[in-house]
Amino acid sequence: MDLSDRTLFIVGGTSGIGRELARRFAAEGSTVAVGGRSAQALAGLSDEGIGAFDIDVTDGDSVARARDAVLARYPRLDTVVIMSGVMLLEDLRDPAHFEAARMTIDTNLIGTIRTIDAFTPHLVARGVGTFVTVTSGIAFLPFPPMPTYAASKAAVHAYSEALRAQLDGTGVGVVELVPPAVATAGQEKVNPQALPLDGFATEVMELLAQDPTPDEILVERVLTHRWAERDGTYDDLVAKRSQALTMLPGRRS
Repeated sequence: MDLSDRTLFIVGGTSGIGRELARRFAAEGSTVAVGGRSAQALAGLSDEGIGAFDIDVTDGDSVARARDAVLARYPRLDTVVIMSGVMLLEDLRDPAHFEAARMTIDTNLIGTIRTIDAFTPHLVARGVGTFVTVTSGIAFLPFPPMPTYAASKAAVHAYSEALRAQLDGTGVGVVELVPPAVATAGQEKVNPQALPLDGFATEVMELLAQDPTPDEILVERVLTHRWAERDGTYDDLVAKRSQALTMLPGRRS
């Protein structure tokens, strides 16, 4: 992928990984727009020269409005990155967890599908372009305190594989970004093992720049997650990660 000659829309790009990648692509010379719900964050990115659009991926009308506004301003749009997501703790022994599960699926999975559906006709008509979906190492190695998050990201992985197959021959590619725990929004305090954002973004940009671009963007730190089943480490790692169930209020001694 030529990092210097893209026209990107990064949905969920107002903070964390999405914002950092937006800045990295802009620094490379690409034209970058971001979408999100925070008016303050959007205004700040606009001040940096990055296009800013309001979008709520859980609302089909909002997605359609954002698509129309983005394409009106950037008719040569060729790359759509779908970063929007929520990570919520759930105690599956408490029926009250269902609302968190519903919100997670609607944002992480259905929101991704809504966004892809909105931009597919444009990219296919152009005959060139890329969707970048965002999953997680947790899609391949569950983190038991966040069961629906893991399920939603595993579903986005499977959806990405199917989308790639269905778009074969159209000129539109599908790249899946698979982050490990990355130190954003205070995560470095919650998880001291989280990968620093700067190093993660540098590694991602290097992988994206490869020709051809890999179908899956796998930084070094996420390989133990991605290949746990293949390497025979899956059961032991899930057991270790299950110790984190003490994070749940109802499980604390």
